[in-house]
Amino acid sequence: MKTRYTVALSMLAGVAIGAFAIQSLHAQAKPRAFVVAEVDVTNQDGFTKEYVPLAVKALTESGNKALARGGKTATIEGAPPKRVVINSFDSLDQAVAAYNSAAYKEARKIGNKYATFRIYAVEALAQ
Repeated sequence: MKTRYTVALSMLAGVAIGAFAIQSLHAQAKPRAFVVAEVDVTNQDGFTKEYVPLAVKALTESGNKALARGGKTATIEGAPPKRVVINSFDSLDQAVAAYNSAAYKEARKIGNKYATFRIYAVEALAQ
């Protein structure tokens, strides 16, 4: 009988320690980051055919999750950009690394022929 209580208490203690460890790990996790690109396309055909496939491939390989890619925008205040792209990454460091990668820089050499870019990253609020 005493052995059963010992085993039960040990299991309960293990669950409590595991829950505490998981909570600690979640508290240490870096917040997500979002990259916003405002793009003024001067040659839509070249931009779509030459730049977009290379950029999407480079960023996808870097852990990007596309949230918005050139969809309809509504002006709330000020002048809207021509095209907006919003990408999500696991951290600000990952976002910066993705846009500084050799593959993305090569894509941008082509993209610069067809558009002007304003790109910035912002860290999300901790959840």
